[in-house]
Amino acid sequence: MTPPDHTGTVPEGERETVAAEDDPAHSVTLSVAAVARRLGVAPATLRTWDRRYGLGPSDHTTGRHRKYAPLDVARLELMQRALLRGASSAEAAKYALASPIPPLRTAAHAVLTGGEVDGGVPTGGRGLKLQAANRRARGVGRAALAMDSAAVQMLLADALEADGVVTTWDEVVRPVMAAIAARWEHSGVGVEVSHLVEECVLATLVRATPIVTSPRNHRPVLLTCMPDERHDLPLYPLAAVLAQRGVGARQLGAALPADALAAAVRRTAPAAVVLWAQLPRYADPGVVTALPRTRQQVRVFAGGPGWERGVVPQPAERINDLASAADAIERAVC
Repeated sequence: MTPPDHTGTVPEGERETVAAEDDPAHSVTLSVAAVARRLGVAPATLRTWDRRYGLGPSDHTTGRHRKYAPLDVARLELMQRALLRGASSAEAAKYALASPIPPLRTAAHAVLTGGEVDGGVPTGGRGLKLQAANRRARGVGRAALAMDSAAVQMLLADALEADGVVTTWDEVVRPVMAAIAARWEHSGVGVEVSHLVEECVLATLVRATPIVTSPRNHRPVLLTCMPDERHDLPLYPLAAVLAQRGVGARQLGAALPADALAAAVRRTAPAAVVLWAQLPRYADPGVVTALPRTRQQVRVFAGGPGWERGVVPQPAERINDLASAADAIERAVC
């Protein structure tokens, strides 16, 4: 390029070139591997998108590795957002290529410069193994790995509205949580992703749970974890389904001490009590048999994988999946 003259003026023919190089849309580039890490996809996925749909790096300089500029990543981000919403790869690529590129200081430029996405949510991570899961589960998985809690909650809310609590829990939440757990067992990373998803699921389910002002059951249903059991997330979809059916329930949360559980039973005279145990060491039959007697019968349900190999003492009943659990409780109290 011709250097500026002694006055510092760039010759007329070189101004466009300098402007392009000074433009931050072209001044920062990243390799395929770096963009893959930032977007949370595999490098092979980026190469496939380039080969099939033309969504590749625009730097074609001979003798150098091809580099992604911010505008290239902006289109990749548009494609990723379309995929999160359930579009097929071809549909998402068509959308990304046809859509106008947002201003430079968008998430795409932040990705390239090592910044943050969507108002402070960093991207990154490797994909979850969700090949057999549906499109909604894959979208939630991508958003979770990007630590994009807003996207996770929006996708879950869409799923709840379209498919209901039971299907969303069984076909979206559980597969994603299982894949995150498997990823942690394999690599030792991802605890933060698990916590983020749990909080998003909790917030979404609480919003989807109506307040039952005139319950069909005259006495309440108590939903609680066994003493020392802190994994109470599965009780929230159960509460949501029961509330949608007009069944009044009261949640007592995680790790409720045995004496507090007994006090709650005496004070509320419930129609049913659900005791959740995620881990076998918390599935203590003694807690069931120690429940106080009331004037009216209390149906006791033992739920969670912790009870699968343990003893469920009479008169407690074992409940399994969400749909059958809600059915059994509704029949018992209504």
